[in-house]
Amino acid sequence: MKIVDLKVHSIAIADPPLRSSYGLHQPYALRTIIELVSDEKITGIAETHGSDAIAKGFEALKSRVIGADPFRLAGLLIDLVEGDVQGSSLDRSQTFHVPGENPLDMKQRLYSALEIAALDLCGRALKKPVCDLLGGRVRDEVPFSAYPFYKHAGGGGEGADARPDEYGEALAPEPLVRQVKRMISLNGFKDIKFKTGVLDPEVEIETVRQLHRAFPGLPIRMDPNCAWSVETSLKVGKALVQELGNGGYLEDPTAGMDGMAAVRRGLLDAGIDTPLGSNVAVTCFPDLEESVRKNAVQVVLCDVHYWGGLRAVQHLGKLCKTFGLGLSMHSNSHLGISVMAMAHAAAVTPHLTYACDTHYPWSDAKDEVVVGGKVKFVNGCVRISERPGLGVEIDPDQLARGRERYAKNPYRKRDDEAEMRKHVDPNWKRILPRW
Repeated sequence: MKIVDLKVHSIAIADPPLRSSYGLHQPYALRTIIELVSDEKITGIAETHGSDAIAKGFEALKSRVIGADPFRLAGLLIDLVEGDVQGSSLDRSQTFHVPGENPLDMKQRLYSALEIAALDLCGRALKKPVCDLLGGRVRDEVPFSAYPFYKHAGGGGEGADARPDEYGEALAPEPLVRQVKRMISLNGFKDIKFKTGVLDPEVEIETVRQLHRAFPGLPIRMDPNCAWSVETSLKVGKALVQELGNGGYLEDPTAGMDGMAAVRRGLLDAGIDTPLGSNVAVTCFPDLEESVRKNAVQVVLCDVHYWGGLRAVQHLGKLCKTFGLGLSMHSNSHLGISVMAMAHAAAVTPHLTYACDTHYPWSDAKDEVVVGGKVKFVNGCVRISERPGLGVEIDPDQLARGRERYAKNPYRKRDDEAEMRKHVDPNWKRILPRW
């Protein structure tokens, strides 16, 4: 079997006005869908970040992909992820780049998508689920977390394509709690991953306390995306010992390995063992050595898109277990193909110690490109079926609508800072630390 075509589809999906320390989400999130077509007329699919730049990256790799055996494609392209690692851990991190816009992990994102599409193609050819090609699943159901955000009014999209606002504005503790109640009632999540770094830390502390009272026993994670100084991080960690200590963690409170290590030392000196998680300080395998040496990160949030694909996540799980680190999974605004790629990666990683993140509840069913509509969460989990490959098929009509949406909207890269200046404060700039 040979690959005879690589199809690249740039699409746009509506995205609500969610807030983070990076700024404000644009009305559309950009995604890229790829299809690997074989000479046996079998197609494998994958989804990754979107932009004109990543689409051009796939086009540049076509000569290496077409004609290749899909069972060997990942090995043929291994130079994309096994070359010299550039820059320091801070340069490589997402600290100063919104996810999907860091040029230093472009090759990893290209490789990951091609690896996933090849695995999907091979699974379809063998009539086996992807996870069973990777040594066999250790779980049939993969847990995900509720992912609340402070947000402005609006459901995403623009003009005639503006979407209903399912969750409403949430810029204070009470509406944020209502948002989570609805998200959990619809999806059955058993964990809460809360995006912070937006309002004054005292307000965010109160929001976490209200969440803890509203959902007793549910683990809570708090992620300010490096918005705080070491001192503020320690203040928050000390104030929320009980709320973050029941299976939760404090994620990326401050910037850089040294900053994270200082927060960890300060909490331990105060007798507080709340773990620190990160998808910013640790973003690739070379970062693990520095993190372990400095005791900077206790929970690694991997990402199938920029860590190098499903097999990389499997390998990371083994290393995290070896060094006594927890493992979870980061997400971005995405569709069902990415949900299933994440689920298959989690299904074959025994050392998945926390539920995975997902932005998926924020996506509109109108934009889903998989046949049958959005992937369902049952009791907060995605179930791995016996269907071959990733277990989902592309709806060509929905894909065409996503392509048309991309062509019509003006956004060609993610820029949360520009969106803040447009709608909230014309002088707004991302400042680290803000507090």
